[in-house]
Amino acid sequence: MKKILIISAHPNKESLCSILAKSYFNGAEMTGAKCTLIHLIDLNINPNLLYGFQKRMEVEPDVLKMQQEIINADHIVFVYPNWWSTYPAILKGFVDRVFLPGFAFKYRENSIFIDRLLTGRTARLIITMDSPSWYYRIFLKRPGIISLKKGILEFCGIKPVSVTTFNMIKTSNEVKRKQWIANVELLGKKQI
Repeated sequence: MKKILIISAHPNKESLCSILAKSYFNGAEMTGAKCTLIHLIDLNINPNLLYGFQKRMEVEPDVLKMQQEIINADHIVFVYPNWWSTYPAILKGFVDRVFLPGFAFKYRENSIFIDRLLTGRTARLIITMDSPSWYYRIFLKRPGIISLKKGILEFCGIKPVSVTTFNMIKTSNEVKRKQWIANVELLGKKQI
């Protein structure tokens, strides 16, 4: 049985992102997968890495809980809006506090190389955005996707990382949104 962790990173639990996260959950659960849906807004985690990696902060119970959820997962789904060409601060703070050295990666002594500690897992990014996909890809060079996919998840050994974007949210209608929700449920059924 595949274990899937779905992380909703929109601070509003009534948002389209939250609905998409639930839709993925529903689709995957229909296939018998063991699914966990987490809304980052519900966690009690200080998002600020106060000392960088120079000194350890107190590790809150929700940090440990999320590290265990990641360890247990075969597949991790991040659902979030594209804000300022990347992702919300709540997701960045989550990564800073949860994907710590010794958990997600390990520095090698006297080396520029690291050990990736989260291998054996795959991921999907489901992203909503107001800008057209061609503009985000050609003119902005997809900074949020590159950051999360390459700079964080693949850096820690999670791959492949698939990406699904839904664009022009502001001008979308109810019919279009229902189609997106159905598409995400289908992704969940395929567990990809």
